[in-house]
Amino acid sequence: ALNREFDSLDQFGRVCAEYIWIGGTGRDIRSKTKCLDKAPESADDLPIWNYDGSSTGQAVGEDSEVLLKPERIFRDPFRRGENILVLCSTWKPLNDGNMIPLTIEKDLTKVFGVSGNNTRESAKKIFDNPIVKEQEMWFGIEQEYTLFQADRVTPLGWPKNGFPRPQGPYYCSNGAENSFGRDIADCHLRACLYAGVNISGTNGEVMPGQWEYQVGPCEGIESGDHLVISRYLMYRICEKFNVVVSFEPKPMPGDWNGAGCHTNFSTKDFRDPFVKFDYIPEGGPYKGQELTGAWAKMIAALEKMGKKAKEHLLVYGAGNELRLTGKHETASMDTWSYGVANRGASVRIPRDTFNKKYGYLEDRRPASNIDPYLVTSKLAETILLS
Repeated sequence: ALNREFDSLDQFGRVCAEYIWIGGTGRDIRSKTKCLDKAPESADDLPIWNYDGSSTGQAVGEDSEVLLKPERIFRDPFRRGENILVLCSTWKPLNDGNMIPLTIEKDLTKVFGVSGNNTRESAKKIFDNPIVKEQEMWFGIEQEYTLFQADRVTPLGWPKNGFPRPQGPYYCSNGAENSFGRDIADCHLRACLYAGVNISGTNGEVMPGQWEYQVGPCEGIESGDHLVISRYLMYRICEKFNVVVSFEPKPMPGDWNGAGCHTNFSTKDFRDPFVKFDYIPEGGPYKGQELTGAWAKMIAALEKMGKKAKEHLLVYGAGNELRLTGKHETASMDTWSYGVANRGASVRIPRDTFNKKYGYLEDRRPASNIDPYLVTSKLAETILLS
């Protein structure tokens, strides 16, 4: 409301471009504004910019510049008009005028994939692989989050220094006694639709003050781009409500659901009811059975994933061990399983997919604070390139 008197002021053809990037913790999303003389036709028309990486935990003061390379443009739901949001990747400049992808954490498994690294570039190489490209891999990511009061301690709907009623009435709920934060969820939905984020829905979650929205289906690198911008929009909207959003996987200890980023995925072969393929699993629930078609492709992929289950968990988000306990609709970190309509499995096979024998699968292990570039490219690598 404070900005409304300035909304109708003429910009005389100039355009505000909000450059957006992932900060040093991997959890923070940073941005700053560049004024342009005209609207660009694509991200390639935008200039590379820089920022002080020593202030974001991504560089030292003696060599502080980090470069911002525009990758994708979205409409700006806050400034509107011709103004834009610009998703950027981060790069380290070299003395010879070249640049390399920014690397802060050399071993991503030490931070479970959550870092200030430029992981988009390595993911893009996987998605640009001709084998992966031919399979047109789709992703739909379910981003769960928790809304806190400004004290960063009390979730919305929780009494100060106390607890609400047990879980049960809050999931997909309605009514002032059950639903907390709907205005934020709805504002975020509208902002994503305006911006051009491929959002497909939203709902209240199991714990009071917890919500979810879904981004997708998106193909390849697009999935990570759209999820990062959706998180940026959530931070900005919560800022207006003086509410703090958490993307941590277990924001409240105790008998409460955690927060995940369930990742739905499919290949072109998964979605093709007429694909020719035969497979006899050596393990799992379909061991020794003669499987055919898309169904055989999916079970073969799941068997590949099972062999690399621990490897995936090392980049599936920080603090995930607090969430993946085998309780609260999760599988244990120490097990691997897949099953039809089973929300206690590592990967759920949707009932509709099982009945039709083609469709998609849901990896339920990723935490709410994942780096989406790592998770989506890891799935592509394991299923299509291993």
